[in-house]
Amino acid sequence: MSATNGPGTHVRIGLDAPPRVASLGVGVHGTVSPRDVFRLPDLWQLHLYAYEAELTVDGVAHEIRPGHVSLVPPGALVRFHYRGRSEHLFAHLELPSDGERLTVPVMQDAGTQTPVLTDLMRRAIAAAPRNSARAAAELWTLLWRVADLATPEAGGTTGPHPAFALAVAHIESNLAAQLAVPDVAHAAGVSHNHLIRLFRAETGTTVVAYLRHRRMERARHLLRESTLSIPAIAAAVGIGDLQAFNKACQRELGASPRAVRAGAS
Repeated sequence: MSATNGPGTHVRIGLDAPPRVASLGVGVHGTVSPRDVFRLPDLWQLHLYAYEAELTVDGVAHEIRPGHVSLVPPGALVRFHYRGRSEHLFAHLELPSDGERLTVPVMQDAGTQTPVLTDLMRRAIAAAPRNSARAAAELWTLLWRVADLATPEAGGTTGPHPAFALAVAHIESNLAAQLAVPDVAHAAGVSHNHLIRLFRAETGTTVVAYLRHRRMERARHLLRESTLSIPAIAAAVGIGDLQAFNKACQRELGASPRAVRAGAS
């Protein structure tokens, strides 16, 4: 599980199933000693940083900066050199040992994805004491996003605009809320007009149309795959009024909610 592509620079990870979470939380270091040296023989280490320091993994040095994320394989010798009090979010976990493998850098700059990764990590930390499956699911999503950070370099493609990715992440996380375009623009860190241009370029449609489409796709999924009541599904996709939900289903899915549930669309 600790095989690398370039010693200490890349790791090969399996994400075919959620991780098993051994520990996660907020780590505070550098208050007693400026250095930590250790191994975790059987566990991966995922860290999201908010400080400057240096990390050495099996002899290879990596600069830590705010917004950087690291993924260290089991058995690696880890050396941290701190520059004062240093606080990061961490998870120690087991990853699937079989299935498709993805190559991911040990250290990456999350850039504009940092708020999304931070939100997912904090959700996992909050869920862990009462719902380990939820914590694992949040970390699984986070790990896929960390793997996607490497895609432009590895595949030679530019990918979507970072602000567009942030906007989509905000929409997907808040389909049940009363979202307005300025709210999405604020979450993406761009102006209202810039967001509209981005969505037109990336999707060929408007922010409102995209949001409406995603809500109704979520509604279709819940109607088909769950036993949730129709009012609960309407609320889950941000449409509190049943009459409005019925009209939205007819318009977007071509059938009433009951008919969609029965397999008509």
